[in-house]
Amino acid sequence: MRRIQFTPPKSGSTRKLGASGKIGRALWWVSLILALGLSGCSGSLSMLALLPATPRPSPTRPPASTATATQTALPSQTPAPAMTITPSVTPTPTITPTPTITFTPTPDFPSATTIEAQAFCRYGPGKAYLYSHGLVQGDHVYVEGKNYSGTWLWVKPDNLNRNCWAAASVLEVQGDLQKVHVVQTRLPMANNLYGPPKDVQASRDGNQVLVTWDRVWMTKDDDRGYLIEATVCQNGNRIPIAVHTDGTSYQFTDDTNCSGASSGKLYTVEKHGYVNPVDIPWP
Repeated sequence: MRRIQFTPPKSGSTRKLGASGKIGRALWWVSLILALGLSGCSGSLSMLALLPATPRPSPTRPPASTATATQTALPSQTPAPAMTITPSVTPTPTITPTPTITFTPTPDFPSATTIEAQAFCRYGPGKAYLYSHGLVQGDHVYVEGKNYSGTWLWVKPDNLNRNCWAAASVLEVQGDLQKVHVVQTRLPMANNLYGPPKDVQASRDGNQVLVTWDRVWMTKDDDRGYLIEATVCQNGNRIPIAVHTDGTSYQFTDDTNCSGASSGKLYTVEKHGYVNPVDIPWP
């Protein structure tokens, strides 16, 4: 490799030249740089090592990031879509054939006509029972039952929506009463304004039975006394009887030659009906 050698001008000569000497020294440095470019890379690197070091720039710290609050817009509310009502399909009703009405034959009850100018129809088969309905001459009824002896009939008047008991003697019956059944009916119960009799007792003297009890207080308008329904033995037969009294005792004839035991119930009676009965301790 060709070596190029430059001899820098002496410093003394530059001081003698003054300003021109400084210019000459600068030109020398320029020539040196150009010569290095021509001499190849190795020569230039060795020469550059002679140049004074250029200070490296100090690293510049990036500016601290400043957090900037960004306002995020809330999503706008989207209105709900309007509800569209879809009409439901109504099925065509199936035609149901009308069932054939089958008539149940009405029992062939005997009919009767009132023959008295005025007669009472009662809640039970006897004059001991409260009045239920009035019958007048010519009233038509159906006979639907009778008591044990057939002396009272359980009838349904045409002008009444319920049954009641009428004496057979006030009716003219068309039909056979032998086909009419013996019936027992319930008495209408009153409210709880009054209670049943208390201290009910019974004593026997031969075939006489005496029943006693304490009086139940009732208003004069409501008071209808007392009712006893009993089954007693007479003439060798056990028969049902009903008696009404306004007192606080009643005496029965009750033989002792019948099978089974005699018995009885005692009711308080007021104008609206009957109070729940008390069993009589029959001797």
